Amino acid sequence: MAREKINTRELARFIFEIAQLNEVPRSGWFLLNTKGESVAEHSFRAALIGYFLAKMENADAGKVMLMCLIQDLPEARILDLHKVAHRYINVRDAEKKAFREQVSFLPKKLRAELINLFEEYRDDKSKEGIIARDADLLENAFEAKMLMETHHRAAKNWLDNIKKFLVTDSAKKLFKSLQRQSCFSWWRNLKKTSR
Repeated sequence: MAREKINTRELARFIFEIAQLNEVPRSGWFLLNTKGESVAEHSFRAALIGYFLAKMENADAGKVMLMCLIQDLPEARILDLHKVAHRYINVRDAEKKAFREQVSFLPKKLRAELINLFEEYRDDKSKEGIIARDADLLENAFEAKMLMETHHRAAKNWLDNIKKFLVTDSAKKLFKSLQRQSCFSWWRNLKKTSR
């Protein structure tokens, strides 16, 4: 099978563009009057959650991780728009258009692969798409839990809403686990205490 040739000049531009996701804040947290995380931080953690959910669900972990990593790439161009903004703007169409333009420089097969994964995620067309969406939702739940425990009680609304949309058994179990513990639990037994 012949290797597809990628225009490295355009690839470098694309990588510079996606670096902007470090600067794009997740806008839902804006409604809580807090900065929260960047889109890049969200995508990174969602991909890791997706990996574990895929393993738990016996699905293609690499495919799930890639879906989690690419699904927010359009936000480098159109920013992250919270659910109130979705009421007035057709975000799905804007994201689809932006993503297609972002990957337009890629060779035909690679471009088609990424577009198919992007649309598979958006349309819940596969087990992996459903798992990737659950991972995206769970990442929001973890962030909401952390915000709740750091004096943003209104973040509970995110948890209440996310719980309704989770599909896989693994995502539901992980959601219950996050609810049952503090976001600070990971370091409590690691502190070295002595006089």
